[in-house]
Amino acid sequence: MTISLPPRKNGEAAVIDDNGGRIIIIGANGAGKSRFTAYLCSALGDKAFRLSALQGLYGSSSDSPIARLFDEAYSMNVFKPQAANDIDRLFALLMHDEMANLIHYKMEKADKPGAQLPRTKLDVLAQAWKGLFPESNILVESGKFLFSRGEDSRSYSALKLSDGERAAIYYLAGVMYAPKGGVIFVDSPEMFMHPSIMQALWNQIEALRSDCTYIYTTHDLEFASSRGDGTVVWVRDYDAADVRWEYDILPPQQGMSDEIYMAIIGARKPVLFIEGDGVHSIDAKLYPLVFKDYTVKSLGSCNKVIEATRSFNDLSAFHHMDSFGIVDRDRRDAHEVEYLRGKKVMVPEVAEIENIMMLEDVIRAVAKTRGKDENRVFEKVKRAIIAQFRHDLRQQALLHTRHRVKRTVEYRIDGRFNNINMLEQHIESLAAEINPRGLYEGFCREFRRYVELDDYASVLRVYNQKSMIPGSNVAALCGLRNKDEYIKCVISILRSGKGEADRIASAVRRCFGIKSEKK
Repeated sequence: MTISLPPRKNGEAAVIDDNGGRIIIIGANGAGKSRFTAYLCSALGDKAFRLSALQGLYGSSSDSPIARLFDEAYSMNVFKPQAANDIDRLFALLMHDEMANLIHYKMEKADKPGAQLPRTKLDVLAQAWKGLFPESNILVESGKFLFSRGEDSRSYSALKLSDGERAAIYYLAGVMYAPKGGVIFVDSPEMFMHPSIMQALWNQIEALRSDCTYIYTTHDLEFASSRGDGTVVWVRDYDAADVRWEYDILPPQQGMSDEIYMAIIGARKPVLFIEGDGVHSIDAKLYPLVFKDYTVKSLGSCNKVIEATRSFNDLSAFHHMDSFGIVDRDRRDAHEVEYLRGKKVMVPEVAEIENIMMLEDVIRAVAKTRGKDENRVFEKVKRAIIAQFRHDLRQQALLHTRHRVKRTVEYRIDGRFNNINMLEQHIESLAAEINPRGLYEGFCREFRRYVELDDYASVLRVYNQKSMIPGSNVAALCGLRNKDEYIKCVISILRSGKGEADRIASAVRRCFGIKSEKK
């Protein structure tokens, strides 16, 4: 089926030749997805058949396709069942069709004794329901729909079903009333659905009416992914005055990670990928307050951040948005840092996220906010950290040496060798070529120089030590109980946007070589 999409802001309108039988309309909240869908639905006229579990279970619209079919079915009847919503109307329609089929069968049997009882919509529904919920059965008793579980003889009404079960009934029954070869629109198909049955349900539904095209409107990536080869339309923005949209037809998801796909769909601003879990990590709490012009998305590991930033920017011609990443410096050397920055992955001038909390201006801002002498606090913290670094100097030098050796071996071992002898010779020569002891002694000399010069900034750049904050006593010096309270104080100041907030934000941005708020 060929489907014309609504006009874009530039006046053009895309056309989809939908051979896959499904289209997924997806986008951020407020991007205009619902209006986009309503426009499509209106343009398709009688071919359109719209379903929404939220409206079907809890709404009372008298203008839905199911309500119109219900009114038509009972237009000539003296008795018309009470139906508060579309799921009640569907139960009534199923019962109406069941009775009509039975009457037709009895009349046909009188003329043709060998006539077979036809398979009804209720039969199809009962079979599909059993496939989804093997322990459950659909019963009809005295004109009412009842349900039972397993061998339990007790039956119960549809009111006792969970919202997910009622939504499944609504969709399974609803699609059977769509026009032949029609277009079934489904709003928020993931609503009320547990992930464990969502894919199975929609596979069943699409199989029931394979003659129809399905258009799903959602913001749920898991559902979009479950629809396989469906065409995905990303609605980005809506101009209500001109009734026009900004939208794109996404390239196939194959080769795109879920993180990239979701970032493209949900972003209304440039994207900033960061490390951490998105809930508990310092990164997720700090960076959205510092980089306010960006949609900040946590991905977990540094490798995911690097790959996501690369993939997102490879697609820049499609989505027209910028993307950056942030990874901890850890023990990367200047060449590694330069390479990452060239790929739009920002690397701070400190070893890790905890060290950002120990920047001079951050410490001074917290001390001042807490009514302490910022000069005294910072000098004490500085002395404590440099003393701590002096104590850990050889261990830190060894960790940096190990990192450098590992990276060098990874680069050099990738060479091509014609036979095993050449590979063995190459590996044997690497130890002498890399010279681990020479590297180690070089790091020791460099680190001793930082201590001798009281070079606090350089110490923060190379010192990976999770106990730095508690070891420095910075929290107590600022009148706070522990590390967690100190970090919460930094975040609280930033979130307030007042007092020392600009000082902290500027210090963090300078740590990335950024002078102004925007990149």
